[in-house]
Amino acid sequence: MAAPQDVHVRICNQEIVKFDLEVKALIQDIRDCSGPLSALTELNTKVKEKFQQLRYRIQELEQSAKEQDKESEKQLLLQEVENHKKQMLRKTTKESLAQTSSAITESLMGISRMMSQQVQQSEEAMQTLVNSSRTILDANEEFKSMSGTIQLGRKLITKYNRRELTDKLLIFLALALFLATVLYIMKKRLFPFL
Repeated sequence: MAAPQDVHVRICNQEIVKFDLEVKALIQDIRDCSGPLSALTELNTKVKEKFQQLRYRIQELEQSAKEQDKESEKQLLLQEVENHKKQMLRKTTKESLAQTSSAITESLMGISRMMSQQVQQSEEAMQTLVNSSRTILDANEEFKSMSGTIQLGRKLITKYNRRELTDKLLIFLALALFLATVLYIMKKRLFPFL
């Protein structure tokens, strides 16, 4: 049966490997991230947290190594601790930081381009709205003008309707007068004695 100390050492090693893989995955996520800035900041925070957890586990492993009874096991574990420390330091070298910052810069430039495109689209939309407003105002003015013309036409039609009624009445009276005159003349000629 394995000693509790050996089990603790194995667990520490497994967690170190796990955190190491998670840090690599997060760094790759940072490189692949195209924005927004809040996502990059969140990924950066997660990397820092994983590094802290990795440091803590390495320190635990180092403490366990110092507590080993056998000198050979102690030296073996301390060598493993040194390897983990070197790997962790390799991850935080200037080259890695430069690549990460380059990826972040590229992402920020991509975000800047996207924002520039959005601003341009907004300006175009604003210009379209301004043009639409002008068209609507012109149409409104034309409608007002047509409305005035329609009202004038309505007044003229009403006036012509009245005039038509008056004309019909005058024609009826003229016809009645004509017929009365014809009857009067016929009566005088045909029946002079009446």
